[in-house]
Amino acid sequence: MEEQIQQEQLARRQKVLAKLDELGISYDMYEHPPLPTIEMALEYWKDLPSTHCKNLFFRNHKGNKHYLVVLECHQQMAIHQIEKMLRQGKLSFASEQRMEKYLGLRPGSVSPFGLINDVNKEVKLFLDKNLQQCPLLSFHPNDNTASLVVKNEDFMRFLQDWGGEYEFLDLYDEA
Repeated sequence: MEEQIQQEQLARRQKVLAKLDELGISYDMYEHPPLPTIEMALEYWKDLPSTHCKNLFFRNHKGNKHYLVVLECHQQMAIHQIEKMLRQGKLSFASEQRMEKYLGLRPGSVSPFGLINDVNKEVKLFLDKNLQQCPLLSFHPNDNTASLVVKNEDFMRFLQDWGGEYEFLDLYDEA
C-alpha cells in the first residue's frame, strides 16, 4: 500500500514537471519529508527564497461549485468575506473524494498545479491580490514531498495555459 501511494505521488509530480517543461517554465525543486500542514512545512521552507502559499479547496453549500483559494502561508483567510462576495451560501472544505475528482489530489498536497487535472474547468481559483507583488512563489507539485519555486510571471503563464477562471481578491484584512 505504501509503495502504491509513493508511485501515485511520483506520477502526480511527474505530470506537473512535464507540463512546466512543456511550457518552458523553469523551477527549483526542493525535496523534503511529507508535509501535510503549513506548520510542518515552515521548518523546511525557512531557507527557500520564495513566498510560500497556503492552498484551500472549498465547495459551496449545494456542492455544485468548487473553489481553490491561494494565499500567503502566514495569513488567515476571511472566509465570511469571501462567502459574501460569492453569494453562494456557506463554504466548507471539500471532501477528499471531491478533491480527487476535481483536482486529482489527496489532502495535504493541494496546489494550484492540481488545476491541470481540472480538464472541464469546473474549479474557480481565487488568489490573494498581494501575491501579485511576490517575485517567486512556491507550491507542492501535487505531491507533499517536494516544493517547487517558480517565478510569478511563469506561474501566471501556467494559469493562462490551464484556461480556467481565476481572480485576485482581498482575502484577508491587513493589520
